[in-house]
Amino acid sequence: MSRLSRREFLESTTSTGLAFGAGVAALTAARQSVAAPASERVRLAVVGIHGRGGVHAQKFASRPDCEIAYLCDVDESLFPQNVSNVEQAQKKKPQTVGDFRRALDDKNVDAIIVATPDHWHALATIWGCQAGKDVYVEKPVSHSPWEGRKMVEAARQHGRIVQVGTQNRSAPYCIAAKEYIASGKLGPIHMVRVINQKDWPNVAAVPDRPTPPKLNWDMWTGPAPASPYNENYHHQWHHFWRFSGGDIINDGVHQMDLARWASGKDYPQSVYSTGGRYAGKGVHESPDTQVAVYQFDDMVLTFELTLYTPYMIKSDQALRDSDMFPYWPQNAERIELYGSKGLMILGRHGCGWQVYDRPKDRQPVVAASGNGPFPDEPHFDNFIACIKSRQRPNADIEEGHRSTLMCQLANISYRLGGRKLTVDATSETLKDDPEANKFLKREYRSPWVVPEKV
Repeated sequence: MSRLSRREFLESTTSTGLAFGAGVAALTAARQSVAAPASERVRLAVVGIHGRGGVHAQKFASRPDCEIAYLCDVDESLFPQNVSNVEQAQKKKPQTVGDFRRALDDKNVDAIIVATPDHWHALATIWGCQAGKDVYVEKPVSHSPWEGRKMVEAARQHGRIVQVGTQNRSAPYCIAAKEYIASGKLGPIHMVRVINQKDWPNVAAVPDRPTPPKLNWDMWTGPAPASPYNENYHHQWHHFWRFSGGDIINDGVHQMDLARWASGKDYPQSVYSTGGRYAGKGVHESPDTQVAVYQFDDMVLTFELTLYTPYMIKSDQALRDSDMFPYWPQNAERIELYGSKGLMILGRHGCGWQVYDRPKDRQPVVAASGNGPFPDEPHFDNFIACIKSRQRPNADIEEGHRSTLMCQLANISYRLGGRKLTVDATSETLKDDPEANKFLKREYRSPWVVPEKV
């Protein structure tokens, strides 16, 4: 069977009654229609506007059913350009605040978008829920397993919609891949490989220096330990344990979530991880080479990371939005699902999927395939629709927490020298290992504290 073009794929999913695809089509049509009355628009505050947050602000501002009411960031130098982008998109200027709690106090704000560095995700989400706001929070959901569970509790306690930015769960082509697996056509799956390979060199130490004049460094640091301003902390925070958990957390969580969802797994029985920081001297703490092995009841999942491999390619936006498939052997973000009847290679963010049968005459045989564009829009559609319907979103906080937990468990094992950890799924703790359990929760710096009762 040859691969489907994007148009053929969308037509086939519509004709077979793919309910989600129909819902996306309806919502997309609504989004492209005339703007909703101001009283019916979802009013949003974007918390953190550097990078991904700025993209979110512009995209939501372009929707006729939304309004960006606030841009919030501790770095005031980011406001002029982002305000201009939003104002151009929605023809109305948003308010700007350095402390996003001012936006939470505004009863006219319906929801917040959290696109801060990782160490702020939990507290911002919990405060949002407590203030009666729905939340779209970027991945990974949390800095530690304990605070991830508190985010779930806050969402449930306050009846809030919390959507995680793992947008593959809203991609029609990913849903089709999951349905293909569920149909039994791939056969039982007992082995899954998750790949995360790119080029992200280490950086040299730089001296502390005075904080830039428009940056509130104390609030940027938030729950993390206090420190003088340092450019590496500010711009390379992904690779310092106090702020994040390396690239298994930063980028690999996308693939981990997609693999866990596609294979239908929740908690692993055990995990161990090994690796190191081998390629180039510098100050990064997280590994540039990492392998993690997860044991489930009838399946083994492996995660493989390298950060010194420029020949491994993250697909560019043009490929993601085209009918092309990546060259899989050098695709930096693929998932391989080994079924008894075939091998599915599944790509994130619009890269599509292909199922391979036994080669014929030494040539590859593609038994099935699907494709689709970068799934931001259907994921945003789902978030706004759930705000209105109060139904659980595609990437509910519970699912985002469990996928982030997978990555956090690997890092705990790695930091303990590759120790095998046995998981108690009921309590989300590690059996008979007090030392490992100390990594489940961080020490918080007052007043930036995740409370016990949310």
